Amino acid sequence: MSAVMDKVEKGTGFKILGADDVLYGPVELPTLVDWVRDQRVLPETWVYSEAVDAWHKARQTPELQMFFRSKPGAARGPGASAAKPGASELHVGALRRVKIFAELSEDQLTAMLKFVQVLPVRQWTEICKQGDPGDAMFLILDGEVRVRLMIGGKETILTTLGAGEFFGEISLFDDGPRSADIVANKDGMLLKIKVDDFRGLATEHPNLATPLLLAIGKTLTSRIRADNKRYRDTISFARAAGGPAAS
Repeated sequence: MSAVMDKVEKGTGFKILGADDVLYGPVELPTLVDWVRDQRVLPETWVYSEAVDAWHKARQTPELQMFFRSKPGAARGPGASAAKPGASELHVGALRRVKIFAELSEDQLTAMLKFVQVLPVRQWTEICKQGDPGDAMFLILDGEVRVRLMIGGKETILTTLGAGEFFGEISLFDDGPRSADIVANKDGMLLKIKVDDFRGLATEHPNLATPLLLAIGKTLTSRIRADNKRYRDTISFARAAGGPAAS
């Protein structure tokens, strides 16, 4: 657990450790309940109660347990939950956890709700499989995934992505196959934007699609720069060691 949990002062409210490892609060119970309803606080979010001087997951916090009780008919098997909440159950506050939405206005985020689908995933779910057609991109509201390649029957992890990040964005630009597997490292919540829905978004709300594409482009540029640096460092190390890459 983050060391920030050890730096709180006692009081009467609640404090929340966000997915970005930032401490929020203190807030009173009504505000905390609003955050739960807006999906800013999820079942696995850490909540500090100043009254009892203790941290608990939100689903274990007595004042919040009623909001996280399992609904009748909820899926219990492995993989993605059978009951996938629609956009009508998603709130603007939840979208603000995604980095590429950071610069969008309240009205733009509200319009965005029409074009996304909420997808709960269980740990070890294979969300995307290398070689399958790319028909959607995904944004991580909560949880963690790994991007992997299976080479000679062994797993090679390319990167790990957490809350606020996205994957599968290439499908928005071409109809090619998935370039890697995406596997959930833990239970989580994703947003899914289908390619057809994104094209509808671009037609109906170009003022929304444009900043969204720019934000995706900035993130991809940052990833490419990081990959290039890793490649340069690998070559430099190999040359210094006189390895095969030195020639």
